Amino acid sequence: MRPTPDRIRNVALVGHRGSGKTSLHEALLFEAAILNRLGSVPNSNTVSDSDAEEQARQMSISMTLSAAAWREHKINLLDTPGEPSFVADALAALRVCESAIFVLNAVNGVEVTTSRLWARAAELDVARLVFVNMLDRDRADFFDTLTALKQAFGPHAIATEIPLGSGEVEGVIDLLDMTAFRQRSNGRRDFEQMPIPDSQMEMASSYRDRLMDEVCEVSDALMERYLEGEKISHQEIAAALKQGTNHGKLFPVTCGMATRNLGTSRLLDAIVEDLPSPASHGPLRIGEVELSASEHDELFAYAFKTRADPYAGRVNIVRVYQGVLHHDTHAHNTRSQTRERIGQPILFSGKSSEHVSEIGPGDMGAVAKLKDTHAGDWLTGREQSLEMPRLSLPSPVMAFAIKAAGKGDEDKVFSSL
Repeated sequence: MRPTPDRIRNVALVGHRGSGKTSLHEALLFEAAILNRLGSVPNSNTVSDSDAEEQARQMSISMTLSAAAWREHKINLLDTPGEPSFVADALAALRVCESAIFVLNAVNGVEVTTSRLWARAAELDVARLVFVNMLDRDRADFFDTLTALKQAFGPHAIATEIPLGSGEVEGVIDLLDMTAFRQRSNGRRDFEQMPIPDSQMEMASSYRDRLMDEVCEVSDALMERYLEGEKISHQEIAAALKQGTNHGKLFPVTCGMATRNLGTSRLLDAIVEDLPSPASHGPLRIGEVELSASEHDELFAYAFKTRADPYAGRVNIVRVYQGVLHHDTHAHNTRSQTRERIGQPILFSGKSSEHVSEIGPGDMGAVAKLKDTHAGDWLTGREQSLEMPRLSLPSPVMAFAIKAAGKGDEDKVFSSL
């Protein structure tokens, strides 16, 4: 049974090269029971970096789509490259997702690619959540990274959790509910909930006050109750946080260690609770066309990635914005003005894939063996008199432009694409 738009989260994992996006993607799939074991980049056995060249370079060079189920929601995760030569796929992912998780290295903080992608996400009205990763590295400092985030992106980058432990990080402290989660191992959901230690209570209370100040700014009624000392429920705080995050008023900051699966269960909860669905984010407006996540309106699907498959041939990864993409039907390509036959759509889940009968509004999947469709093309339910604009350029074109840019010209290329 396909998920309804309010039960879908489309999330791009973005950030500078080496921040741990692929490891986080792996850990999230493992925690959601899509994978039976946790792969690693050094061992060349992660879901994302399956290409031989990626394994040799030990970095992503292409976008990977995987889906996971969590708390009766479907989460589409797009792991993207952070290397500037291949960042075109990250830009394309931001085009088709309501949300992005910016993964930061807790040693290096805010790096150049992070800043450039953040600016593009702001232009595209993408909700942003931050995951401060690699807390187990030498010189890693969550609080220094949080300060750098505020300096780079403003005061609305606000911690929703902080590390547990005064020396070695043992888990996370949830500032919404003022409780701690200590990680016992890197196994699935292997943590214990516990009171916040006395040694960290003062700090946690201070950061919670800052969080509440920001969250209550979203609602005058909530702010009034907060200032009067009334108790505000978890549901009310979560709802206000999601409302503020949806269109870039707030940027929740979380933390953990992807390679040790620490903090990933909490991050999956945050994806469901704090990030918008295709239904809540609002319609997509392209010129005079407005696309809503309704299954009863005409089909509009966007091909945002084309890749070659040794068995299926050319495969187009698509985002359905409106209507339903049914198998064994025809769709109209607005660029080439041709009819395309739709075979059985494909859904990806870790290293597995399955054929389905349809992909609903707000969801993502793939279609194989389309004759005339490439990345940047729109598929519609009937012949259109208008030509839909391309939301993003094909990756090879954009990657070449960025790679060919002079040392100081990368910003110009980013802003022009």
